[in-house]
Amino acid sequence: MTMTYTPMMQQYLTIKAEYEDAFLFFRLGDFYELFFTDATRASQILEITLTSRDAGSKERIPMCGVPHHSAQNYIETLVQKGYKVAICEQTEDPKHAKGVVRREVVQLITPGTLTEGKTVDGKSNHFIAAADPIDTGFSYAYLDMATGEAIVSTVEGEARALVLQLQSYGIKEVIVPEHLTAVMSPLTAQLGITLSVEDEVKEQAYPHIPKALHTSCGRLLRYIERTQMRALAHIQDFRYEETANHLRIDASSKRNLELIQSIRGNDTKGTLLWLLDDTATSMGARKLKQWLHEPLATQHLIEARLQIVSDLLDGFFVRAELQAMLKQVYDLERLAGRVAMGSVGGRDVAQLRDSLRQVPFIQDQLINAGYDSLRALGEQLDTCVDVEQLLAAAVTDHPPISIKEGDVIRDGYHARLDELRDASRNGKDWLAQLELKERERTGIKNLKIGYNRIFGYYIEITKSNIHLADLTRYERKQTLANCERYITDELKEKEALILNAEEESLSLEYDLFVALREKLNAYIPRLQKLASALSELDVLMSFAQVSDNYRFVRPTFHEGKALLIKDGRHPVVEKMLNKDSYVPNDCLLTEQENMMLITGPNMSGKSTYMRQVALITVMAQMGCYVPASEAKLPIVDQIFTRIGAADDLAQGQSTFMVEMLESQHAIANATARSLLLFDEIGRGTSTYDGMALAQAMMEYIHNEIGANTLFSTHYHELTTLDQALTRLQNVHVTAAEQDGKVVFLHKVKRGAADKSYGIHVAELAQLPTAIITRANELLMSFEEQPAVSTPIIEQVAEPVAQLSLFADEPTSAERKVLKQLQQANLITSTPMEAMNLLYALQQQLKK
Repeated sequence: MTMTYTPMMQQYLTIKAEYEDAFLFFRLGDFYELFFTDATRASQILEITLTSRDAGSKERIPMCGVPHHSAQNYIETLVQKGYKVAICEQTEDPKHAKGVVRREVVQLITPGTLTEGKTVDGKSNHFIAAADPIDTGFSYAYLDMATGEAIVSTVEGEARALVLQLQSYGIKEVIVPEHLTAVMSPLTAQLGITLSVEDEVKEQAYPHIPKALHTSCGRLLRYIERTQMRALAHIQDFRYEETANHLRIDASSKRNLELIQSIRGNDTKGTLLWLLDDTATSMGARKLKQWLHEPLATQHLIEARLQIVSDLLDGFFVRAELQAMLKQVYDLERLAGRVAMGSVGGRDVAQLRDSLRQVPFIQDQLINAGYDSLRALGEQLDTCVDVEQLLAAAVTDHPPISIKEGDVIRDGYHARLDELRDASRNGKDWLAQLELKERERTGIKNLKIGYNRIFGYYIEITKSNIHLADLTRYERKQTLANCERYITDELKEKEALILNAEEESLSLEYDLFVALREKLNAYIPRLQKLASALSELDVLMSFAQVSDNYRFVRPTFHEGKALLIKDGRHPVVEKMLNKDSYVPNDCLLTEQENMMLITGPNMSGKSTYMRQVALITVMAQMGCYVPASEAKLPIVDQIFTRIGAADDLAQGQSTFMVEMLESQHAIANATARSLLLFDEIGRGTSTYDGMALAQAMMEYIHNEIGANTLFSTHYHELTTLDQALTRLQNVHVTAAEQDGKVVFLHKVKRGAADKSYGIHVAELAQLPTAIITRANELLMSFEEQPAVSTPIIEQVAEPVAQLSLFADEPTSAERKVLKQLQQANLITSTPMEAMNLLYALQQQLKK
């Protein structure tokens, strides 16, 4: 039997059918209402009351609602949890409607398109992305709806590599064609990224972008147009981030190095971002994050940034003046975005005007600072004086947030508005004089003239004083419990004049503001260019300030692979500790010895030492000074790390599997110009398995890749590899025994460690004395036993040697397994494909 619903509910169901994956906020009067399943789910998520209503059917339907004026908070809550919200408004005046008032969805708010609210962090970009497969992996385009920044790039590998890359940028939503959802959905769900489908692509020219990447740009723009349904003039042309121009750091390495997010707390404290962020503006804070994601890999561009930092360091007073001025600059990028999207308010345009007033002073400081690099920056600044003059003439000093409250447009800007305001103000003066005159005439001191929307202006007299008034002059308007309200012919006449003037004034002021907003649209590209320049200056000033505070030095670069860091320090660890207690260390990799095997006890600082080399590289290629007394560095194209031992429980992967996945990714993609950091590879499996894997990886990197590599290990047997691998050097982190206790010296020296101090570390961790005593006894008995294993150095594989899997001559079935194994390309295989292959071969051997 077909349900019969009221016309309004039929309208709701028709609209809801087009937005099945979103909560439909259906405007009814002063409320947004939700019905059926939307109401049931929303009442639980938002913790609001679930009610019901008659909809024309036999049974009442579930319903809940939120007030229109406070809906933003509820919308934010839903979107932050990964849901979408469709805003359905009345698009017809109810007075003119025939039947049900026309309603339409005016915006679809999604996790990637949320631009305003308490949960939107102004110091972070809020990106939405679209992705498509290409020959080498995926192209992905992403943009920030609030600022208009738009970027397109590529990532090699499978869907997992793409999703991890998107996650590292904090992207909340990714748009894909329908055929990709089966592959992407499990991965995005695990990482809390909303997956949306868009099969249409906006056809548009992208002259500076490779053709293979056009589809992602067009798909993203089509989705934005379809969901936002408003002007988006502020969205910039897509900027192609060519991978060769940047130091590439994959998502795992960004996490391991704690560039932007702490591994332990998932916040910024304890990260490189936390150390470097001394920016004065939100624009600068966002720019710093972008530079952390993608340091430069072009020497002359790095040197240009370093020169500006150097000059800002020397010009202490210039830096102080500039910082004070930048603190008066609001978020020009987001303000320009609000102008384009039509959401800019009175206070926003005042902030834009006040910000622009600072720019000529900033320019003067740069030009007159006495440094060529700063003068060049100043000369390139577009001060947008004409925009500031327009806003200064049009907007009051302290306008309200809402543009419908009045007092936004300045007196003298528009002649008719001035006339209406004068009539309104004079009318109010007349009312004040009338009130005084009536009090004197009647002798009633508490007589007053008031106003409400229903009855207009009135004279109010308390009932206890009515006998004092000459009621022949008054016409009763309204009776209340304790007073009477009256009107006079004279008051009626003035009421019409005042109310008409006020109403027309507010309407005209709104129209003038909308026209002003349209004028500002033409200036958006210039404002965005200015914002970019100021944000870059802000970041470089932050680099100078931090470098000054922490005694950083300017790095130098060369075209070779040699790396020299003298007295290097881990900048974040040094900040968190007493800076005077941090033990600095050298790192020397030469063209002849560019692999380093690091041994030493746990807690001695091996991981910190490796990380500091990577962080110094990242800081230097961002254009920042570095924590060392000297740094001569090569230009690195990629950094790969395998540091830390956290299980990836979200994807059901053990510590060892995470190790292998990250190692495979590094080995498959590294070049001779990369920097590789491997911390205790193989510890997640048995001793001999781990040792064999570690040695095999070192040999492969040494013989096939040739990249600068730091490799730490607890397998002391590996230290003999320097005899066979000519570019390998042994170093160790020193420790000493005092009164039977271990003391970590945190100093890196040439040569292999002679002891592991594992039991001493256990003692420091306060394991029970009985366990420590027994462990020492067992260690002594093990050390007294003769060695039975062949020294590992004698087992170093020749590059072309093929080891046999079988003790005896293999059977035909075994030869078949061998042939399959020989033909398998494990480096380019996915981990799951490799595991499936090994399982199949194992099953064949068992048969």
